[in-house]
Amino acid sequence: MASELIEYRPGAGDYAYTFGGRAAVRHVKPGDLISMYTEDCFGGAVRGTSDLPSQVCNFPYLNPVTGPFHVDGAEPGDTLALHFVEIAPARDWAVTTTLPHFGALTSTHTTATLQDPLEERVWKYDVDAAAGVVRYHASRSGHTVELPLSPMHGTVGVAPAAGEARMTITPDAHGGNMDTPELRAGVTVYLGVNVDGALFAIGDGHCRQGEGEVTGAAVEAAMNTVVAVDLIKGVGTPWPRLESDDALLSTGSARPLEDAFRISQHDLVTWSAQLTGLDTLDAYQLIAQAGQAPVGNVVDTNYTMVAKVAKRYLGAVGAAPAYDGVHDRLRALGRQYLSSR
Repeated sequence: MASELIEYRPGAGDYAYTFGGRAAVRHVKPGDLISMYTEDCFGGAVRGTSDLPSQVCNFPYLNPVTGPFHVDGAEPGDTLALHFVEIAPARDWAVTTTLPHFGALTSTHTTATLQDPLEERVWKYDVDAAAGVVRYHASRSGHTVELPLSPMHGTVGVAPAAGEARMTITPDAHGGNMDTPELRAGVTVYLGVNVDGALFAIGDGHCRQGEGEVTGAAVEAAMNTVVAVDLIKGVGTPWPRLESDDALLSTGSARPLEDAFRISQHDLVTWSAQLTGLDTLDAYQLIAQAGQAPVGNVVDTNYTMVAKVAKRYLGAVGAAPAYDGVHDRLRALGRQYLSSR
């Protein structure tokens, strides 16, 4: 696989706020690596505890993504593979917030209640990459605690089908703002291609996030990210899937949350049956007893659930490698890149 390293750092006006409806910023080829900068979900405008998003952000221009990138040769019916080689905080600080009418423990426009909205408040975290921690500071006391640094991307996706443009905050079958902490370095994401070139974009870096992203914001940070790109021709992927060295994961995004759960479980059961040759109900039984269900987000316009199973349980019944081993090939490419720096 011939590889080229493409470096891309967007200017202030170069970010996208939708998947679809925007021209590509670069053309890339299968086998290429892209080193990119992604801004945080506030566009870098929230820099301290006095910077309230309602005052410093330009609504609705939130959750910027870097891209889209046109993948040469990608056509509808293919699957795009993106392997996250490296996700590194670009600054020594990060921020998070509570916002009125946003989050899991407040009334929203779709769950209207007669109660006061939450106070808008900002927390600033210290990011100590050398120590591998982020430092939480309570806003109303002197309490502080170190939490493990665990960089991830909340948002990755391709252009939707049928000429749609979807806000980057909305997760769906095209990807989008899934906010799963499973999307970290060393993981490959599989996305079904809906338009020529796929037109993928990445953003919403988090230094860490609890499952569910309960307040509506994680430890939001700009990132320096490297991804390796590949293309699986003629193979479709109905919902975004992830693969790590040890596990296979399916996602589902919808409202209510139980439908997101069902989508993710259905996809993992049918995918597992395809890989192993098991009868569908046998695969259903295996996933029911061996699977896990990490939560992505419970705050966005659609909620996201993840279904996860360890590969060792599938290998025991003779599973073929997912997508003919793309993850292992891209993982090796990523390790070669990291060792060469």
